[in-house]
Order: sequence, then C-alpha cells, then structure tokens
Amino acid sequence: MKLNKKTTVLVGLAFLSISAFWQMYDNVIPLMLKGTFHLNEALTGAVMAADNILALFLLPFFGALSDRTDTRIGRRMPFILGGTAAAVVLMNLLPLLDNRYAAAPSPAARAAFVVLLGLLLIAMGTYRSPAVALMPDVTVKPLRSKGNAIINLMGAVGGVLYLAAASLLYSDARVGHLAHVDYRLLFAIVSAIMVLSVLILFLTIREPALAAQTARYEAAHPEEDLSEDVGGAALPPPVRRSLTFLLLSISLWYIAYNAVTTWFTTYVQELMGRALGGASTCLMVATAGAIVSYIPIGEISSRVGRKRTILGGVVLLSLCFAAGYVLTTLCDEINGVMYLVFALVGLAWAAINVNSLPMVVEMCRGSDVGKFTGTYYTFSMAAQVVTPVLSGWLLGHVGYFTLFPYAALFSAASFVTMLFVRHGDSRTERRRGLEAFDVDD
Repeated sequence: MKLNKKTTVLVGLAFLSISAFWQMYDNVIPLMLKGTFHLNEALTGAVMAADNILALFLLPFFGALSDRTDTRIGRRMPFILGGTAAAVVLMNLLPLLDNRYAAAPSPAARAAFVVLLGLLLIAMGTYRSPAVALMPDVTVKPLRSKGNAIINLMGAVGGVLYLAAASLLYSDARVGHLAHVDYRLLFAIVSAIMVLSVLILFLTIREPALAAQTARYEAAHPEEDLSEDVGGAALPPPVRRSLTFLLLSISLWYIAYNAVTTWFTTYVQELMGRALGGASTCLMVATAGAIVSYIPIGEISSRVGRKRTILGGVVLLSLCFAAGYVLTTLCDEINGVMYLVFALVGLAWAAINVNSLPMVVEMCRGSDVGKFTGTYYTFSMAAQVVTPVLSGWLLGHVGYFTLFPYAALFSAASFVTMLFVRHGDSRTERRRGLEAFDVDD
C-alpha cells in the first residue's frame, strides 16, 4: 500500500489556489481597511472576522451538500470549479473600489466595497470544504496523514507564490513612500494562480474513478479502517469526548496562529516602521519552513503517531511566539534570528496541520468525509471569528506588544486540551531505509 504522490500533488492544486487567496486576503485587506477606509483596529478586526462568521455556516453546509452530490465530474469538482470562477471575478473588483475611494472618498464606494467583500467571501466559502474533502476521498485512511502533508505542502507553495510577488512588487523601496498603494497587479497575479491551478486539477484528475478505487480498496481491507462510526451509529461516548477535546484544541491553536497572520503586517508597520514587503518576507520564511517540513512531518507522524507529533508542534509554536515577543520588542528591524524563529513557526504549524484533519476524519465513515471536514472547519473558523476582534481590541486599547503573548498563551492552552484526546490516531509504522518513504514516483 503506497501513496500515489503524483495524484495527491494534483489534488493539492485546489488547496494551493485557496491558500494563495487567503494569504493575500489576510495580509492586504487589513491594510486597505486601515489605510484607505481609515477603520480602527477593532472595526478592522470585526471585518476580518466576517469571513469566519460566514464560514461557520457555509463550510459545514457545502461540505455535507457535496457528500450528497453526484455528477459526471464527481462530488467535489462542481463546487471547486464554480466557486473559483466566481471568486476570481469578484476579487479583481476590490482593488478598483479601493483606488476609487482613495481618490474620492464616498459612502457609496465604501458600501460597494463591503458588499463586494461579502460576496467574495461567500464564493470562497462554497468550495473550501469540498476541495479539502477531495484528498480523503481519493486516499485510503492509513495514508491520510502523508496525503495531508502533501496537500499542506501545496497550500504552502500557494502562500509562497503570493508572498514572493508581494515582497518583490511591494517592497519598502517601491511603495514605502506612497500615500496610497495600488494592489491591482497583486490581485491579478493571485487570480491567475487560482485559475491555472484549478484548470490543471480539472484536466488531470478524474474524481469519480479515483474515489471508486479508494472505496474498493477499503472494502477489501476492513482491518485498516479505524473508524469509530460504524454503520451510521452515533459516536460512542469516549470517542465523542476525544472529538470534543480535539475540536477545542483546533480552536485554541487557530486563535493563536490566526492572530499573528492577521495582524503581523500591521504590527510590523506600527512597531518597527516596516512596509508590507518586510513583513511578507518574514511570513514567507515561515511558509518556507513549513514547506520543507510537511513531508518529513508526515513520515514522523506515521512512526510516532499523530497525537505526539501535534503535541511537539504545539510546544514549539508556543516557544516561537514567546521568542517573537522578545525579538520584536527589543529590535528595531527584522534580523536573522527573527527569520530563524519564523522558520521554526512553519515547522511547528506543519506538525499540527498535517495531523489534525486526519484525526478528525479518522472518526467518520467514508460517506461522511465532507460533513466531518465541515465540522473541522466550523471550529477552526469559529476561532478565527473571535481572534481578529479580541486581539484587535487588545492591540488598540492595551498596545501592540500584546500580540505575541496572546498567541503564546492560547497555543499553550491547546497543549492541555490535546492531552485528553484518545482517539483518531494512526497506527505507527516501523520501517527502515527507502521503504520509509512509501510513495510512488
């Protein structure tokens, strides 16, 4: 039993496109809201939480809906294609309205921006759960951590593509002196990444055939199915308890991590006087750290277990956030030590992210993958509803220095809740040499 690496990479193109969009959204939209529309930190945080509020309803709904969808091109593909097309059209209108308001502020332009932003968030919400559920659909359960490692690697590549473009086109030298920054080119580049990724996915992946192949394999090897939800029965109380603590842990570490990704560009600008390019370089280093970690983390988790790998990642993440506080308060500019810390943040996040979704879907039957994927995103998005507003209030009313202590505290709390998770882990494998890689070319 080996993971088809080529197929998993192609399936990961959907997540690559999604990650490129959200990396840009989290970095640029707060700058637009503060710089162009002159919203304070609390209001900016409230707007940034809107996508997560919508996601609480959209992701479980469309995840479950895709479970029940049956088309010639598959269950998930119609949502991926339709959602991407709508998002690409809508997102390229945002910088136009931003530029218009900067040139001639008006209530109408501000209202149009908010409405358009809402429509864009709805478009993105229609296909995130189906896109993520596609990997478990075409990957047998024992290999899902390794598969998820590749999916997250592809997502990190999407983030790096955006960050590279932002760092090159929007450096201090290019835009640091401008009163208003025009982001049209950046949005166009990200939309091109999204269209090309999804087009390749559609042309190379035959979802119905691959899903049927996975179903046949799992039916022939029932001993490898660790699902606790057999025959549609409700989860047993111990499993339900583990799922509850796992979902709570997911919320806590997303509260920590999303606060940093949402506010870091503004944080660096306020405390260190650096423009988007400098902050983007730090985030790009973190993403690069995740990229080089995803495949090794997938292998490590298959040997020592998903839970232990997550716990190690949470400890490292908490320490890195504590170090981030020290470095950004003592230093006036970004330095090599800060880059190293952000690289370790990427490693820690890889250890957490590779294993958390497989632990959730391990507790479900194959026909409920979309539903459980939606549940996973419900809790991660609920955290991201709270954290931009709460951390934004702290930044505005207490001080920007609170960002990293806030993140470290919630990350450490997730370690405690994760200790109570007893189900959803993988069987560990003990292999040596080339056999440990267990992938096809």
